[in-house]
Amino acid sequence: MYYLSKDLFFPPVEEADRDGILAVGGDLSPERLLLAYKSGIFPWFNEDEPILWWSPNPRMVLFLDELVVSKSMRNILNRNLFKVTFNQNFKAVISNCRSVNRNGQIGTWISDEMIDAYCKLNELGIAKSVEVWQNDELVGGLYGIDLGHIFCGESMFSKVSNASKVAFISLVNQLKKDNYKLLDCQVYNEHLESLGCREIEREDFIRILNTQE
Repeated sequence: MYYLSKDLFFPPVEEADRDGILAVGGDLSPERLLLAYKSGIFPWFNEDEPILWWSPNPRMVLFLDELVVSKSMRNILNRNLFKVTFNQNFKAVISNCRSVNRNGQIGTWISDEMIDAYCKLNELGIAKSVEVWQNDELVGGLYGIDLGHIFCGESMFSKVSNASKVAFISLVNQLKKDNYKLLDCQVYNEHLESLGCREIEREDFIRILNTQE
């Protein structure tokens, strides 16, 4: 495992261990975070841990044309039960991602330090959010890093049924319109798989990441 100094550097992703951990230390400066995402790396650590940098193999992604929208979900979307906005209240979204209760999870990895770091990226136009509203209340959303051809999803939340799915589907539809290549979902979970996400080899993900056209 690599221990990072103040130098703006990451080792090759192939050096990650079996769990996907590549390096420890460094900082959450905008410059380092942007370099990380452009290199296929992301931070993920608990508040009582040093900064851990990951590049898992395989990688969970969504090829945008493979999005799965169930019949019941299509009905919800067609009924216009929710209003969706883009990048209108980033801090509220990331704060809700931090505070929402999740089954089987104790605490959160979204610390004050993480919120400050990603809000700075939002101010720079790099981190963006999707907001889902019901009766003028923020009831769901997601945020991530926008690399211009790939959107790297970080976290999402839902206060009412299906709100996070509405955010996810709305994001994918917008990315398709803007000719993005894929949505990076980082690591496997069943919920993402149900939406059409699948695992690919890290080297294939890096190849797509490095292809701008």
